[in-house]
Amino acid sequence: MWKWEADGDAKAIIVMVHGAMEHHRRYGWLIEMWRTSGFHVIMGDLPGQGLTTRANRGHIHSFDEYTTEVKDWIIAASQYGLPVFLLGHSMGGLISIRLLMEEKLEIAGLILSSPCVGLIEYPSKVMNAASYGLNAIIPSLRMKTGLTVDMATRNPDVIEADEKDTLYVTKVSVRWYRELIAAMKDAFLDIDQMQDIPLLLMQAGDDRVVDKKAVKEWFNNVDLSEKRYKEWPQCYHEIFNETERESIFEYAKDFVHSQLKAIGYII
Repeated sequence: MWKWEADGDAKAIIVMVHGAMEHHRRYGWLIEMWRTSGFHVIMGDLPGQGLTTRANRGHIHSFDEYTTEVKDWIIAASQYGLPVFLLGHSMGGLISIRLLMEEKLEIAGLILSSPCVGLIEYPSKVMNAASYGLNAIIPSLRMKTGLTVDMATRNPDVIEADEKDTLYVTKVSVRWYRELIAAMKDAFLDIDQMQDIPLLLMQAGDDRVVDKKAVKEWFNNVDLSEKRYKEWPQCYHEIFNETERESIFEYAKDFVHSQLKAIGYII
């Protein structure tokens, strides 16, 4: 876990959760945008990704490893005594959803970026069926994801950096896949358990990774007192890496400011 503190007095804390395959270093631009806008940022690398480990890269025993880790980040954020906002991208969004279904935490608002509650492409029926047996026998067996960096963003600078990124995960284990599928299913089955906090869901309109129809279905069915859905038509999956990212950031920041005003914080 790492902390980046705002210059001067901070308005709130942003806890960010990255997606599958990636790591915190890919969020340098977004971290700096929040920090220079008056927010402390807390973020880490999820288990099996980034700098956490080399031996178990792309592997977990349980999806609970993710939610437990993120809960620790939120607890660390609460030590500042300021409002805490949770921002989850892709699988990080799914982790955030599952955590807030299982725990009641002091969160001032939730921002989801193309949350992974459904996929555009799944393995073949044969591979999916085989994964059940492999999960029981050799759960750490790793296979290529089938995802490419140009499926995530149109930004040529980000694509070039990702192609040279030695921390980027290219293979995931059978157990990881089965846990992801189960978590996506539970995001719908346990939807009535979702903590009632203000939600901003921002979805890539031309997502090549996450199924935006599933995202819309989840959003339409989650019962929250306040929720907003914003789709960015031309964007690929990683909206905070797209060429429109400054406008996207400003939209997210406006949401945070509105929640701070609602709870009596002066902006």
